[in-house]
Amino acid sequence: MKIAIVSVSDKGEKLAFDIKEKLDNDSTVIKCDIFHKNVKKHLSLAFFEYDAIIAIMASGILIRSIAALIDSKVTDPAIINVDDNGNFVISTLSGHLGGANELTNKIANLINATPVITTSTDVNKKLGIDVLAKDLYLNIDNTKEILHFNKAILEGEEISLLLNPNKNFDYLFEYLKKNTLEIHVSINYSTDVNPDEIHACIDGHEIILREKKIVVGIGCRRGKECEKILDGFLKSIYDLNIHKSRVNLLTSAEIKKDEKGILNLSDFLDIPVEFVDLDRLKLFESKDVQKSEFVKSKFGIWGVCEPSALIMAGFDSKLIYKKTSYDGVTIAIATSK
Repeated sequence: MKIAIVSVSDKGEKLAFDIKEKLDNDSTVIKCDIFHKNVKKHLSLAFFEYDAIIAIMASGILIRSIAALIDSKVTDPAIINVDDNGNFVISTLSGHLGGANELTNKIANLINATPVITTSTDVNKKLGIDVLAKDLYLNIDNTKEILHFNKAILEGEEISLLLNPNKNFDYLFEYLKKNTLEIHVSINYSTDVNPDEIHACIDGHEIILREKKIVVGIGCRRGKECEKILDGFLKSIYDLNIHKSRVNLLTSAEIKKDEKGILNLSDFLDIPVEFVDLDRLKLFESKDVQKSEFVKSKFGIWGVCEPSALIMAGFDSKLIYKKTSYDGVTIAIATSK
């Protein structure tokens, strides 16, 4: 997640730097930038350039500044509102699909504040269909149906989930088993359903949830053991609450194509691995990739795990886990749009 923090007062700016310092140590935060004063200008910029905005200001200033920018719960960024004293963190826009509710709880925990969340499913301890989709990195084909499904969930009705019987859906079963929010579902199977889809049905209404491609990029020292690479892999997906069965692909640079540790990891996890040509890596550009002078001097590319993951996740992909080191192993994770 790319986060912009916008503040107005001197006290708010001090709080912004405190929050940024904490978020910079979070591997799930790809970047965090601070903007001070010139609220309308900075909010207008951040609205389209960042995944989330933390607005440290009065709610009236925030609402008036973003009113003309709001378009859709599918595309609008997550926006949370924090008072200057850091007493309350309020989920203001895109609570579910945008991730504002989750970010609200995270920031409130970091600064010891009270989180304020008002979405109906959350306050009634129910699992919204859009929350399920976001948590499992699934696209929703018909977002207009979200309201109907969440209303049914609030009323305790049962949702039917239709799956392909030949696909491993352990990630879905584990999620439903461990989730503390209430939802009533029945699981059915049909070979007519594409393997990368989950069809949710109720009262003649249907939503198709399609898996985004999740790609784990790996870099490592020569001869690194499979067990060490596995340790970094498991720690990174744990940070994102991703089940290993939800990962679609492992990847690295072609210079690692003979690395036994990576090849053995692919076999052990039963997840395919692909290696990216050096020429593709040399041509690839992204503002989100961390540049390594050492890797550049040795192989002529700026990095391995981040660009490999982004390339293999496809056009317009995004990092959800920045390059993180684990004892000679680097891991980055990207998803398709």
